[in-house]
This record gives sequence, C-alpha cells and structure tokens, in this order.
Amino acid sequence: MDGHTFVGQLRDDHETALSRLGSSKSLYALTGGEMNAPNVRAAAHDEASTAARLFADWADSEDDPDAAPVFQQVADDEEAHVDAIGSEEGNPDTSQAMYETLEGFSDFPARLGALAGRTLVTKKTAEQMVGFFVGDADPSSANTFRGIRDDYDDHLDAVADALDKACKTDEQWDEAKAAADAVVEAAYDDYVETLESMGVKPKNVC
Repeated sequence: MDGHTFVGQLRDDHETALSRLGSSKSLYALTGGEMNAPNVRAAAHDEASTAARLFADWADSEDDPDAAPVFQQVADDEEAHVDAIGSEEGNPDTSQAMYETLEGFSDFPARLGALAGRTLVTKKTAEQMVGFFVGDADPSSANTFRGIRDDYDDHLDAVADALDKACKTDEQWDEAKAAADAVVEAAYDDYVETLESMGVKPKNVC
C-alpha cells in the first residue's frame, strides 16, 4: 500500500456517498434549506473554524514528525479560509457528526486516515459552493471557493505522502483505512438524517 493508492481506494469505496455529498442536496442540508449567500458563507465559516481548531490541537499533541506538520498546515489553511470566506455568522461546533468522529482518534495512522476522509468530504462541499456562487453571479466568491477546493487537493497529497512515511505495518494501514471509512460514513449518515428530518429523500440524489 502507498498513500496515493490509499486515497484512491478510499474514494472508490465511498463513490456513492461522496457523489451524494457533492450534490446540491448536501448544500441544502448544510444551510437548513435556506440556500442563500449568507447562509452558504456561514456554513463554510463553521467548517473552516471547527477544522482549524481541531487540527491545531492535533498538531500540538502529535509526536510523529511526519504527521504533525500536515496537521499544522491544514490548521493554518483553515484559518486562512475563515478570513477568505468573510462571514461572522457561523457557529463552529465540534458536536457535528463528522467532527465527533474525528475527535475520537488519538494515534497518528488513524488521524492521517481520518484527515483523508474528511478532506474528500469537504472538497465535495467546496465544489458545490463554487457552483452556487457561479450560479449566483458572484465570480469573486466562486474564485474564493475554488482556492479552498484547490487547498483540499494539496491536503490530500500531503496526507498521502505522510501516510507513506508514517505507516510501517499492515496494521497501521488498516487503522488509517478504518478511521477514514468512519469519517466518510459519519458525514454521509448525518447528511441522510438531516435531509430526512427536512422531508427530503436523499436516495433520489445521483
């Protein structure tokens, strides 16, 4: 196993879930059915603020020399995303299902895998936000979210490289994969439950 194969396998294993998480229904769920620019920005602000805090904590507590810099870079980028998004209406909250799952990991193979899963999910969200602002005739905001999306590509590359260096045994690769699976599944389950609570059938999403 190598890091880029790991990311590709993770993407393939969760193709349907990631496709649905990258649909307009996902943005509908994130905004509570109120898909307007302020609410989209507030949802993005929540994500970036929560992530910045969590991954900064991981960087501070991580002893592995390959994993810690990755967590710090993600934290720094998410702080920059908060500034770029420009919303003060968010409510960062680690009780979100995906972040409750992320917070449960303490070993670096699991944390790296979990970060890979989280990044695949949030890249899909960023792609939807690009599309939203293109449709809203706001090219400046669309470009902001293109930059965020591109940062997630960089994060996936960094995680893949760190996994190559950090995972020395099959057991560590398995630990990373189990964590990644759990994060994607938590995000997808939350998406389904949120839409169902709003009277929307998520399985109709392609």
